[in-house]
Amino acid sequence: MRSLGLKIAAILVVSIIAVVVVATIATTVMLAAGERDRLMAPMARHVALTSSFLANGGADRFRGDGDVGGLSPPPQAPRPDFATEPPTGTQRDDLTEALQRALAKEGEFRQVRVIDPGSGDPVAALSLQDGRYLLFPFPKSNGPPRELWFALGAWLSLVVAGVVVVALWMAQRVTRPFALLERAIASVGPDGVLPHTPEVGSGEARQTAMALNALSDRLRSAMESRMRLVAAAGHDLRTPMTRMRLRMEFLSDEDRQAWLDDLDELDAIADSAIRLVKEEGAGEDRGAVPLDSLLSETVAELEAAGLSTRLVSSVPAKVIAGPLGLRRALRNLLINAATHGGGAEVFLDADATEARVSISDKGPGIPEEMLSQVFEPFFRANPGRMQVSKGAGLGLAIAREIVERFGGSIMISNRPEGGLLQVVRLRLAPLGD
Repeated sequence: MRSLGLKIAAILVVSIIAVVVVATIATTVMLAAGERDRLMAPMARHVALTSSFLANGGADRFRGDGDVGGLSPPPQAPRPDFATEPPTGTQRDDLTEALQRALAKEGEFRQVRVIDPGSGDPVAALSLQDGRYLLFPFPKSNGPPRELWFALGAWLSLVVAGVVVVALWMAQRVTRPFALLERAIASVGPDGVLPHTPEVGSGEARQTAMALNALSDRLRSAMESRMRLVAAAGHDLRTPMTRMRLRMEFLSDEDRQAWLDDLDELDAIADSAIRLVKEEGAGEDRGAVPLDSLLSETVAELEAAGLSTRLVSSVPAKVIAGPLGLRRALRNLLINAATHGGGAEVFLDADATEARVSISDKGPGIPEEMLSQVFEPFFRANPGRMQVSKGAGLGLAIAREIVERFGGSIMISNRPEGGLLQVVRLRLAPLGD
């Protein structure tokens, strides 16, 4: 979210500074044009007066020092001079047009050309009737004073600093609701419920927090309603099942066994549904659980029950979990491998941050397109193993619910040599726990 805020701030800063720079350049160009016009007006007035003076017979009064009958040139401009040949150089059309416009305002329409000799300042050449040329060197412009450039630089620096501060503040304000959403999503627990968000801050932040809290309330209500529905259905199934067991007493032995098998399966489904609901709403305390001893005890318990399970290798490891829930999850995974995979081989290893329980079996595996469905509740049909498994189909769903509640994960994949591989990853407990 910080990167989004920086991008917004960068866009604002670049956009505003670009506008300010363009406006500054335009203003500088306009000021430069105004400076040229300011210098052109007295120059045109001087040329017009000199031309009028010479046209009225004042040429004999023109002295060699460049003073035309006491007429003074514009400030900072050298005095005019006669030339028998036109000046050489490149004609400056821009200055020529500007001087012609200024002369027209003075009522003088004689043609004047501004020549740039290449070295030195441009000169305005006025053609006289006797074939000579009167040259008017352009006055030098010193440009804006140095203090003005310093002031302009300081002004731009202040504008840039102010724009950066305002842009960062605006970006932080704009992205605050998104930051709330990001934190709320990141804090969703394994139960899928959003935590309460404080309704403080700006108007946008408060509205976002209120929307998140309303969503959290609706999610919690929907999940609680679903759990109540499943639990009620599981309990309500027991009454008709009890009546059916009583009526079976009047059936033949052959029919009675078939009915018993069906009722046992329904009973398992009801029990599994109730256990799943309990696991979703469970709040078992977490602590440092010795995974190696818990796993060894679970394997021994299932072996004693007649299931083919074997602990191949193990290392000492303590994980953050609840002992009862973790035992139930591991038991479900081991039963799944032993029942449907022809036996379970268990491996426990660990690194610096997590412990891994790997359970492999020797069954036919599951088609790749169905692997993503194995954790869905009531997933029972198993084409990959070419049979319909007995049981409720909630063992893996309950196992994943438990492991994810403890911050772990379960992955199931097909082994290249055949069979399934179930891998449980759990965080190690801090040293000393």
